[in-house]
Amino acid sequence: MKFDRSVYQALTMIGQFGINMLVPVFICSFLGMFLDRRLETDFLVVVFFFVGALAGGWNVFRFARRIYMSDAEQSAYLHKGRKNRSKTDEKKNHTD
Repeated sequence: MKFDRSVYQALTMIGQFGINMLVPVFICSFLGMFLDRRLETDFLVVVFFFVGALAGGWNVFRFARRIYMSDAEQSAYLHKGRKNRSKTDEKKNHTD
């Protein structure tokens, strides 16, 4: 069986999306439950849950944007090299 690195990279990325979303939700929810018990209220867990969801969504957005930008930069770098090579080849053909 051949080792396919792209599959493992995709699975890692999916895991990172999940972690980036769930950790802030859990931390904020538990903080809301703790504060509800200490302050004897009933609504803070809901407020902190949504704060955690917004923070998790922002984390996922930043992570996806970083991946997209790195792929775009890598693609631009590769295409730039091809364009330079094709221009060099054209100059050689015109001078001959």
